[in-house]
Amino acid sequence: MGGASAGSPTGGGAGLAGGGSQAGSGGADGTQATTVWIAGDSTVQTCSGACPCGWGGEFDALFNDKVTVVNRAVGGRSIQTWLREPAVSDQKNGAGECTLTSQAYSARWSGMLDGATGMKPGDTLIIQFGINDGSATCPRHVGTALYETYLGEMAKAAKDRGAQPIFVTPTSAIECSGSKAVATRGFLTTTKEAGTKNGVPVIDLHQLSIDAYNELGLCPNDGNYSAGKVGEFFCDDHTHFDEPGAKQIALLVGKALKVQGLPLSAYLK
Repeated sequence: MGGASAGSPTGGGAGLAGGGSQAGSGGADGTQATTVWIAGDSTVQTCSGACPCGWGGEFDALFNDKVTVVNRAVGGRSIQTWLREPAVSDQKNGAGECTLTSQAYSARWSGMLDGATGMKPGDTLIIQFGINDGSATCPRHVGTALYETYLGEMAKAAKDRGAQPIFVTPTSAIECSGSKAVATRGFLTTTKEAGTKNGVPVIDLHQLSIDAYNELGLCPNDGNYSAGKVGEFFCDDHTHFDEPGAKQIALLVGKALKVQGLPLSAYLK
């Protein structure tokens, strides 16, 4: 098993956008100790029971014992609520974005930035949002421009500490058009553009998950998410994963690290 995974109980190869595979100043050869920090929503969070289980909670099993995975993904969060909770109000400003009651960061993000125990050279920061952000109502609503701004802000914070940021597009829900799974999420182009602008690699997990659903024959289905292959992969909805499904999504991310030549892949078993 990989290193210990810290999580929040509550909560193929994709194209490489920008930044190539630059490691932090500490390098990454699979031998020095390193930490993988994860920010995300319920499809990433560590499971607290049978369902839902996010792929972030299954990630450490892919790595050697030099890796510690700190999974701070929390269910129901957009990138803004994850970053700034509880300072996000339920009211919108003139630009249509949720207003902030202060500029303070959430404790989960501040903890990642702390000099003594936070990100260090050679670490990796993985960021996956884009599912709850499309909500029309606050506090979760985030427009695409602000979403891109926040990705850039998080990437800069990681780079300033010598860590490698990686953007990940959101996993797709299972939705079928006949015998084929189809795309279900937004913020895909925004995430890829943010990668290009900020020199950050992007793993297109949205497309990788769709490809996996098709390879596994999860379509067609009659909308019964509790039975058959779909029931083994998903909870009793079309979005969240059972533990076996979460493990398979984690494997997709691990494969993408290797295919894209990212420094973290040196630690894969």
